[in-house]
Amino acid sequence: MGKIGLMIDYEYCTGCQSCELACKNEHGFPLDKWGIKMMEFGPFEMEEGKLEWNYLPFPTSYCDLCAERVKSGGIPTCALHCLANVIEWGPVDELLKKLEEKGSKTVIFLP
Repeated sequence: MGKIGLMIDYEYCTGCQSCELACKNEHGFPLDKWGIKMMEFGPFEMEEGKLEWNYLPFPTSYCDLCAERVKSGGIPTCALHCLANVIEWGPVDELLKKLEEKGSKTVIFLP
């Protein structure tokens, strides 16, 4: 398997922070440390009467893509517990193919 990454479609992220909490629980991180951190952007007035407000789960340098879970056949806990189902993981070449089909509010992260 080639380089592994996360693909996050933040157009549909609700900001629920379930990825953040699942990661903290999985790794036992203290309150001031995150493997994935929810970032909030907005609200921004895009045009008269139209606001945009985005949430972006952002993997930190502590993210190891849940190496132990994956080694035993699981998937990264952030992807497993994402309530909006916007976090995917896998080989980067496969994620890039999926990225082409998605909108502009999708990003790929490599830990």
